[in-house]
Order: sequence, then C-alpha cells, then structure tokens
Amino acid sequence: MKTRNLTWLCAGMLTLSSCAPQGGSQEPPAASTSENAVIETILARRSIRKYTTRPVEREKLQLILQCGINAPSGLNKQPWEVRVVDNAAYIDSLTALYVKANPKAAEDPAFKNMFRNAPAVIFIASPSDGSGQFDCGLLGENMMLAARSLGLGTCCLGGPIRFMKEAPEAAPYLEKLGFSEKYTLLYAIAVGYPDEAPEARPRDESKTRFVD
Repeated sequence: MKTRNLTWLCAGMLTLSSCAPQGGSQEPPAASTSENAVIETILARRSIRKYTTRPVEREKLQLILQCGINAPSGLNKQPWEVRVVDNAAYIDSLTALYVKANPKAAEDPAFKNMFRNAPAVIFIASPSDGSGQFDCGLLGENMMLAARSLGLGTCCLGGPIRFMKEAPEAAPYLEKLGFSEKYTLLYAIAVGYPDEAPEARPRDESKTRFVD
C-alpha cells in the first residue's frame, strides 16, 4: 500500500505541471499548501551537500527512476539514458583518481567522495547532437522531487562530470556506465539521506508576473 501511495504521489507531480482547467466553471486551487503534498514537496526541496553513510534502498531508487522516465518528453522521444551507481567500490575508486588530479579537494576533513559524499549517484546522458537536454532537465526534476518525497536529499552535479569526460584516467569508469554510442554524459544527481537541513535561499519574485 505504501509503494502504491508513493506512485500516486509521483503521478501527481507529473500532472501538476501539465494539467490546465478545462472550461471556465472550475474553481481555481486553494492558495493554502497545507493539504497539498505535491506543492509542499516542491517548496521544501533543497540541494543537499552533506549525506549520512546510510545506503539508499534499491526499492526507493527504482521508484525514483520510474518517476524520472515519466517526465514530459517532446513527441515522446524520451531522449535520455539513465544509470544508477550505488557501488561504493566504483565511487571510491573514481574519487581516488579525482583526488590525485585535484589534491585540494581532500583538504576538507569532511570530504569522502567526489559526489558530495552521497552513497548513490544517478548519471543522466543525452544525445550527443545536443538535443534532448531540456527533456533531461525535466527527467531530473521529477527524480529530485520524488527523492524528497521519500525522505532523501539530492544535488545536481556538474564538476564530477567534467572530470569523467575530460580526464583520460576516468575513461574506464565512464565506459562502465554503458551509455549508447550516440549519447553523452550530461549531469549527475547525488542521492542519499541528508545530514543537513539548509534554509531556503530567497527567490526573486520580481522576475515573474502576469500579462493582461
């Protein structure tokens, strides 16, 4: 029953962005968020950069993936490939290479791995011709919101991706992800149980407005 309810929650996240009232007789949604789990999840989600050592359950990771691939996709092309790594040996070995190339990273006493110390990492690839990046962004947002709803934290990462794509010594690790020939690694999402509770940073509401 719990898994089914979580699946319904993910479905709600998908429909929230795509559903519009049909006709003029429907009432607008209430302004209060106290009874809307989807909106509460969106407003409460933060980028987490500190994680506990607790492993993430495969059941939760699978549900996160399910929510991701149900993101909107232009012409339903689904221009993404996703890989999940929760293997500590992979993460630690790759991190050792990263530290060798970037020794200052390890000067932080809290540093454990190059993915913000997260025990699991989701890698997202898009077509090498540059298409599909918008859809991959929607995919990632779905996964991060789903993770938040499951009590997990996430953080989008670009720095580790540059190292994996540019450092020759990292090539075997990139190859092991097994992306198709015409796909390229775009970004990664760190996933784990939060070891911090950062406050929300101010948002500039002046950049949004209604046009009459």
